Amino acid sequence: MSSMTDKWVFIINPVAGNGLAKKYHSILSEKINSYQINAEIVLTEHKGHATELAVEFVEKGFNHLIAVGGDGTMNEIVRGIVDKDNITLGIIAAGTGNDFIQILGFTGEFSTKDWDVFFENQTIKMDVGKCNDNYFLNGMGLGFDAQVAAENYTPEGKVKDGSGSKYLWHILKTLLFYKEHNMTSISNDQEIKSKCFINTIAIGRRFAGQYFLTPKAYANDGLLDVCMIKELSFLKRINIFLKVPKGEHIENPNVNYYQTDNIVLEFDKEVPHHLDGELFFSSRFEVSILPEKLNFIYNPYGNHFFKKIT
Repeated sequence: MSSMTDKWVFIINPVAGNGLAKKYHSILSEKINSYQINAEIVLTEHKGHATELAVEFVEKGFNHLIAVGGDGTMNEIVRGIVDKDNITLGIIAAGTGNDFIQILGFTGEFSTKDWDVFFENQTIKMDVGKCNDNYFLNGMGLGFDAQVAAENYTPEGKVKDGSGSKYLWHILKTLLFYKEHNMTSISNDQEIKSKCFINTIAIGRRFAGQYFLTPKAYANDGLLDVCMIKELSFLKRINIFLKVPKGEHIENPNVNYYQTDNIVLEFDKEVPHHLDGELFFSSRFEVSILPEKLNFIYNPYGNHFFKKIT
């Protein structure tokens, strides 16, 4: 349970989920009164603002930072406080894919029971991934899924219409036209040169709402789950793509699935990559794991993805 000395801030990204997150403002006001939480509610105003707000409220003595939005909102908050101590984090999913929430055992849309469990304030330490100077909680992707993410951004870096039909069109177009890049990967003292259709490095299991690219991942085992799918013909892409929702693709001989605590990837030019759905570009990727780095509110009664409870 929350103590009287705890100070909560709910950071709402009003554009997340095509405006869904903004609707939580009145709901949260009611819940704060109902559960007698010492809390404030703030709204982000621009990209990166959640990071600024996280820093600001920690400096004010707030120790519970709750993202209300998508995975990207949670990622922005973490960027501001990843090296801070005695901070508890949480998320109320109101984005498009809402992949991160399933790690914690909550549903995408909170029921009365979910709210009760959330304010029980039961926490667990979770791993954090680091890629160059940025962080991820669910996972990062290069190749096909990064190109799909890139298709969903304008040249100015703004997210396009995130409706299901538009997103599906980006997937189908990329399945058909994506060209694999030359890549060198260094991991577990082994260097491999290849061309990969998908390169996913993850802490969580699910991406884009229904695709279990790393179905064996646990969020507190101190390991990154890596799924690399080799260069494929269009028909083989379709075949594997249809198996991903159930995680059955990892049995395919064109898939290299393994675990590691660090990996380096090098390309001969800058390529898109996403961290929790947020788009970046680089040609070299130094990826590592920060074991049990942050404290998260989770649902111990739900279907969470933690290997051990400490």
